[in-house]
Amino acid sequence: MPQYNDLFELSVEDIDLIEVSLRRALTSLSVGAPGESEDEKKERNDSLHRIQDLLGRLHDQKIFYRPKSGVYVGG
Repeated sequence: MPQYNDLFELSVEDIDLIEVSLRRALTSLSVGAPGESEDEKKERNDSLHRIQDLLGRLHDQKIFYRPKSGVYVGG
């Protein structure tokens, strides 16, 4: 049985591209089609939840740095 590759070599730019693509997918999926069936609506909502969950997991893996010296002014 083949094993999964658990070592990924992605750059920050790669992750940024993935995030932008996922956000665009969220935007396009958030608008329902007129006359869509209940099954299609459920499938669309499931996709929205999976994408949002993935974006959350990507965000949780980021490390945010504060300056070691000087005053930190948060946003």
